Amino acid sequence: MLSPARPTSLLLPLFAYFLETSTDTLVFLTSESLKLTKMASIDDVQVMNKGNLTEVKPIPAVELSRKLQKTLLKLKGKFMSDDGKAVDYVGMKKSSEFADYLKEALELQRVDLSNLNEKEKKVFFINVYNSLTIHGLLEQPKLPDSVLSVQQFFRTVGYIIGGLVYSLDDIEHGVLRSNRPHPASIKPMFGPSDPRIKFICKQLDPRIHFAVVCGAKSCPAIGVYTVENVETALDSAARNFCAQEVEMRNEMDEVLLSKLFQWYRADFGETEVDVLKWIMPYLSQAQHDRCSILILKLEKLGPVALRYKDYNWSINQKS
Repeated sequence: MLSPARPTSLLLPLFAYFLETSTDTLVFLTSESLKLTKMASIDDVQVMNKGNLTEVKPIPAVELSRKLQKTLLKLKGKFMSDDGKAVDYVGMKKSSEFADYLKEALELQRVDLSNLNEKEKKVFFINVYNSLTIHGLLEQPKLPDSVLSVQQFFRTVGYIIGGLVYSLDDIEHGVLRSNRPHPASIKPMFGPSDPRIKFICKQLDPRIHFAVVCGAKSCPAIGVYTVENVETALDSAARNFCAQEVEMRNEMDEVLLSKLFQWYRADFGETEVDVLKWIMPYLSQAQHDRCSILILKLEKLGPVALRYKDYNWSINQKS
């Protein structure tokens, strides 16, 4: 989601140290005899999975991802609406299921990402992003009315993953968007010497915009993704989102879209025609046919207006 570029501050705990890179990213390093423990703030990122770890070997990311998926499915079934659009944050925070999740989130500190393939990487980071969003909201002193009322939420809420700190912005723009600039910036999220650049998705899949969830009512529905279902699940997420957020106003030759298509225009195509062509496979037959006519008008006749809906940042609290 949208947040400004982050400044740099340096924190030097006695039990660990940081290396400042050319991109103002702080890398978390430990010796064999030291534990990752109780990090309160790293480079202005509030780390949600701080705490002690037992002396265990790093767990493979695929294995941990499956553990997290099972816990997330339990949380989704008990505390989220059937359509995935609303969350019972109050009930979730008090639950034993969320307590189990917190223990598993600690294991992210030492997870080994080195052997993930592209599909596994995408699944892992989508699920972690959505978990981190919910976790970050639950850790607020009071559940906010709007995500925007939490100052710079997306750049200041993060996890230690495999020894490196990732904010929500780092995961979305650095990893999932293949190191594209934040919409408010012209610089890639990670610089060339940033160690996290090894773990970015090599090819941008625009469908991730309908899978990552920001905690607001206008966001896509929450899903739990697996390696086995990710392709069909992302297609389904795109279809469901477009069904709700794409409107064809026939009498005015106008298309009304979610602001996601405006903020991330470059991810869907260079022109308005490109955006409409990208959307077409995910529309109903009636919308698809109308979209074909509008594309023809744009290409040959014009004008067709693409307009964008106001984004509802109110918290998706389950009533």
